[in-house]
Amino acid sequence: MVKQNIQTSFLNCIDLSNPDINQSVNLLKQACLDSGFFYVVNHGISQEFMDEVFAQSKKFFSLPHKEKMKLLRNEKHRGYTPILDELLDPENQVHGDYKEGYYIGVEVAEDDPESQKPFYGPNRWPASDILPGWRETMEKYHHQALEVGKAVGRILALALDLNASFFDGPEMLGEPIATLRLLHYEGQTSDPTKGLYGAGAHTDYGLITLLATDSVSGLQICKDRDAKPQIWEDVAPLKGAFIVNLGDMLERWSNCVFKSTLHRVLGNGQERYSIAYFIEPSHDCLVECLPTCKSDSNPPKFPPILCADYLSQRYNDTHLDLNVYKKQQV
Repeated sequence: MVKQNIQTSFLNCIDLSNPDINQSVNLLKQACLDSGFFYVVNHGISQEFMDEVFAQSKKFFSLPHKEKMKLLRNEKHRGYTPILDELLDPENQVHGDYKEGYYIGVEVAEDDPESQKPFYGPNRWPASDILPGWRETMEKYHHQALEVGKAVGRILALALDLNASFFDGPEMLGEPIATLRLLHYEGQTSDPTKGLYGAGAHTDYGLITLLATDSVSGLQICKDRDAKPQIWEDVAPLKGAFIVNLGDMLERWSNCVFKSTLHRVLGNGQERYSIAYFIEPSHDCLVECLPTCKSDSNPPKFPPILCADYLSQRYNDTHLDLNVYKKQQV
């Protein structure tokens, strides 16, 4: 990968243990208006446990390809996503992303009526004799990361001049669509001039994303997606921190006051692991312009839409049809 004088982006750091909530709100608001990305530290998840989650992730991706394909993602987006499965930037990518992943969502039993909803249902789990303790580790992390997301959501609500508990209700993050995704970049070298990317340029679909990374760099952001040429900046890994970014749903909700920023991953020849946690409101949440983000001179830019409908469309647009894999097995 040829480095083209890429600057490192300076991101605000939100300390969840800071008793001065106004300072946190101001830092977050500044970040949301500027880049849509910020660090979160002192979030309550221990470094020892984070190390364990990464270790278990590596164990899964180290399995033989045949074993991983037994857990291929289903229609509910649970399970394994092979290399090239996801195409995020079709205009500029020759192939899909050079990454493999594993989706884990909110666990709902098959006989529960709630499992009929598009993003609820049973997860796909590796057999406990192959990866002992794997499921327990991931379920614990899923639960703890959601609590971090809710804490960020309260500061976010205040930054939007809403009540701090705005995102806590059952129709919001009380019954969320929360998806954990383990990611592994095998060590290819990206070359944007040839359309080869670890992850193509994209914005996230939902409310907010919490990203935990190892020490290998690769994440880049573009603050102005309409600029010609686009200016990309590196986001440095910060040990013990989440890198948090806003999604399209929040940009829509805030009437474009807050930014959902274009980002991508360029491989530099080193193997890289990261763990994304996508937080969205409930299936039945109606995403419509917030009262604090509209006025006579700034009317709503988007029509209201149900969260489940919006997310289903976005997932289907960026992932291969599962029938492709069925044909390969014939």
